[in-house]
Amino acid sequence: MSAAGPQADIADAPRRGKALLLLPLVVFVLLSGLFLLQLLSGRDASDVPSALIGAPAPSTPLPPLEGSGLPGLDPQTFRDQVTLVNVWASWCGPCRQEHPLLVELSRDPGLRIVGINQKDVAANALAFLNELGNPFDAVGVDANGRASIEWGVYGVPETFLVGPDGKILFKHVGPLSPEALREKLLPAIEQARTQRPPA
Repeated sequence: MSAAGPQADIADAPRRGKALLLLPLVVFVLLSGLFLLQLLSGRDASDVPSALIGAPAPSTPLPPLEGSGLPGLDPQTFRDQVTLVNVWASWCGPCRQEHPLLVELSRDPGLRIVGINQKDVAANALAFLNELGNPFDAVGVDANGRASIEWGVYGVPETFLVGPDGKILFKHVGPLSPEALREKLLPAIEQARTQRPPA
């Protein structure tokens, strides 16, 4: 109770009630402003910072995709060559969208493409590759998603570029687009080719 007595408290109650009713509106307006600033910033949403850039690629081996005739993921094979690692799944619509670009990249003899098939059914993954083409030199199966966590994957698809020194040089979140391929990935591949493998 205030010093002015019960009458003053009763008189202030409607004002406090109105202020509480306006609070959600104020919070909504502030959040909307933040989202608008993010949209207008021009920042590419696929450019997600990764603590793994410049760090060695995770050393988790993965078994091969059964029936593919391809080897699984062996992190030792990252050494001495430029490797593109693509995390994908047959149930992923955006993976289907980007797949023709991976097939196109697979024609580059100086680039090794490795797939990490995440939380998929082998038969479905094989059907996906049979239908759309197989750009991969190796496919490791990440049945429980644990290896994807080690790679810092937010969701499928994601693409990483590993240099001949075995370190991650580039990460793209979401499906590759022709623009992302031309403006970001291909320059990163060319830069990776200039690296000398470790002695």
